[in-house]
Amino acid sequence: MKYAFILMLVVCMFACQPKKETNANAESDTNKEFVLEFGSAPGTAVFRTDSFQVWGATLTRGNDGLYHMFYSRWLKSLGSAWTTHSEIAHAVSESPFGPFEPKDVALPPRGAEYWDGLCTHNPTIHKFDGRYYLYYMGNTGDGINYSTPTKGKLNWVHRNNQRIGVAVADDPNGPWERMDVPLVDASEDTTAIDAKLVTNPSIARGPDGKYVMVYKAVGKKRPGIAGGPVVHCVATSDSPTGPFKKYPNPIFTAEGSDFPAEDPSIFYYKGKFRAIVKDMHGAFTDAGKSLVYFESDNGIDWQPSKNPLASILQVKWEDKGVEKVELLERPQVYMEDGKPAVVLCAVKTTTEEGVEDLRNVQIPLIETEL
Repeated sequence: MKYAFILMLVVCMFACQPKKETNANAESDTNKEFVLEFGSAPGTAVFRTDSFQVWGATLTRGNDGLYHMFYSRWLKSLGSAWTTHSEIAHAVSESPFGPFEPKDVALPPRGAEYWDGLCTHNPTIHKFDGRYYLYYMGNTGDGINYSTPTKGKLNWVHRNNQRIGVAVADDPNGPWERMDVPLVDASEDTTAIDAKLVTNPSIARGPDGKYVMVYKAVGKKRPGIAGGPVVHCVATSDSPTGPFKKYPNPIFTAEGSDFPAEDPSIFYYKGKFRAIVKDMHGAFTDAGKSLVYFESDNGIDWQPSKNPLASILQVKWEDKGVEKVELLERPQVYMEDGKPAVVLCAVKTTTEEGVEDLRNVQIPLIETEL
């Protein structure tokens, strides 16, 4: 009887202990519904140059405390020459909202004999365990002539040689170690959905330490030089430098739409993989061409978020109101202290005189709980 009473007393002591608020709060925080709103950007949060078209920027913070932007560029005099003349350049700033000062070329041309020797494009940068990983599309082809404008013509040889790579450095100022083979190549199986080309990588690390990559691909189901269909795929790895295991099913699909999405930027936040994706023509909302949110529990199976619309084709400025734009593309989410803080977007407008203005903008992300 005495021992039974003591046992009951011990059980009561443990049962009556207050619950740990940290675990309860963490679980509650994970399950909260929220929206990320595109805020108003300061006037400094735009990046363009006089001689080069700029496109598709990505951001990280260096050990020097500066913000390092990596972006695609090619000479304006060459026209729409991204498939043949793009190179990934580097700019720095004391703020993620600029102004950014061009510094150097991170991944320049290095010769047609390399898989990425004539073009580097669409970068996305991450810091994992103290090292910097610059993922990108590269290609080679039938050579480049820097004195001849492309006049908007697509070079199909370069286009179909698009592959995915990663360059690694201990510091965003470089030097960058490039690979002699692609990180992700087109599949040898001609029936695979990525048999013709792979491009435009986006990557995130999940809570289990595994890396999820989402990328754009073109298959060979359709004959001809363009191939098709154009899809988005998933691959996973235990390492930021691969090897990556491919999954066979496309994502960001929409019934009745052949090419519904493009330019995903994925990140992990509050218990889920999340993405900002370009909606090509209004397949996922009633807003038409826009940017939309997707989410996934495992990084492999994706669906539109409960509140999918991220932004229509506009940029909100602190000093000059709302600017309507022709293109709002290549969203790249920059995470600071584990939270989505900035989305970088490529923007296009055209003046009344017909002059194209291609530039990058840095837009604050504002989280609101529902």
